[in-house]
Amino acid sequence: MTRILLLGGTTEASRLARVLAESSTDAVFSYAGRTASPVAQPLPMRVGGFGGVEGLAAYLKQEEITHVVDATHPFAAQMSANAVAACAETGVALTALERAPWQAGEGDDWISVADMSAAVAALPDQGARVFLAIGKQNLDAFAVKPANHYLLRLVDAPDGALPLPDTSVVVARGPFDVETDTALMRDHAITHVVAKNAGGVGAEAKLTAARALGLPIVMIDRPHVPPRRILRTVDQVMAWLGHSAEPSGA
Repeated sequence: MTRILLLGGTTEASRLARVLAESSTDAVFSYAGRTASPVAQPLPMRVGGFGGVEGLAAYLKQEEITHVVDATHPFAAQMSANAVAACAETGVALTALERAPWQAGEGDDWISVADMSAAVAALPDQGARVFLAIGKQNLDAFAVKPANHYLLRLVDAPDGALPLPDTSVVVARGPFDVETDTALMRDHAITHVVAKNAGGVGAEAKLTAARALGLPIVMIDRPHVPPRRILRTVDQVMAWLGHSAEPSGA
């Protein structure tokens, strides 16, 4: 019997959830719970953390999970590392459904950096108008350069004071288009864009808009995750599930 834990939070996860539901596959969709109103899914859902590797391993055993598909955000490195360790401990099959990273192309002005601290260092100390397209988890890092203006685009409205004194906030959920992102950057007189290299098409519009406007992009590389099987499409994951669920020797 196959029972799947789908670690979600991406467009690809939602796409896979629909396919699993349509095929009547026994699966549970897990959200980390970082947004106030997560997208509804056609599968049974659980919201919140597991309690590290130990908690996740216990959940896999208790729920008799046979397969884990990690379709979390490419920057959810801790969750992905926990999945690798918990699946190794319990003998549960694991694959990641992970979009390919973006690549700089002709006309792009990218400053590639290794992490958030390097992204902060790459910005001017003052006078910049920065589209900080990184979500809300790492805003504190940029507080050391308070003399810049920061434009934030968040899924949920802030529920408290922001750590950046000079900010504008736009509340919106992707996917976004080039026309909208171009207008957003022009309206706010943006001079720099900071982005995580998440890949995919849902948030790619800002890169195209920045290219057209001649703006530099500080692009943060993906964090390290322990080695694991990586698949790029829902079809590949479904093929893997079908194959790995076959009896030994089939």
